Amino acid sequence: MIDKDVSRLLGLLGQEDTLRAFAALVLYPGEPPEKVAGLTPDQTARAIDRLARGGLAVPDGDLWRARPEAFRELLRASPQERPSLLDTFLVNGRLTSIPSKRSKRLVVLDYVAQVFEPGVRYPEKEVNVMLRAFHDDYAALRRHLVDECFLSREDNVYWRSGGSV
Repeated sequence: MIDKDVSRLLGLLGQEDTLRAFAALVLYPGEPPEKVAGLTPDQTARAIDRLARGGLAVPDGDLWRARPEAFRELLRASPQERPSLLDTFLVNGRLTSIPSKRSKRLVVLDYVAQVFEPGVRYPEKEVNVMLRAFHDDYAALRRHLVDECFLSREDNVYWRSGGSV
């Protein structure tokens, strides 16, 4: 059941319109997503409907609110085995700190890089949303991923260029 839930959430975010709508809900709470997502009202409505069915968005008055906690809930329910080093730095799927020792940081960065699909290009705002799920200092995390060649960047567009498969 958990593998199916992971696939469902990743499948939702693998669709550009749904990812844009989710990013709009996260980055611009209180704003109508069709104004900031760069989608038509029909595209936005369909994307929000999919997000709601997937548990990533809930109605909040006349607007919608993102539910990024759905990822944490899924991680808590997941029976995955992680190496003990990751357990040192991760609590409920979030980094408690970015390791200062390079060898440990590489293990953590490899784990984080797994959220990026090889061959897919991500605008910087989408990268920020994805990394914010791991750590509040998403800019430092993004910089480390680029510096250690887990992600490549050109013109504020990022793609996965390293890490385990």
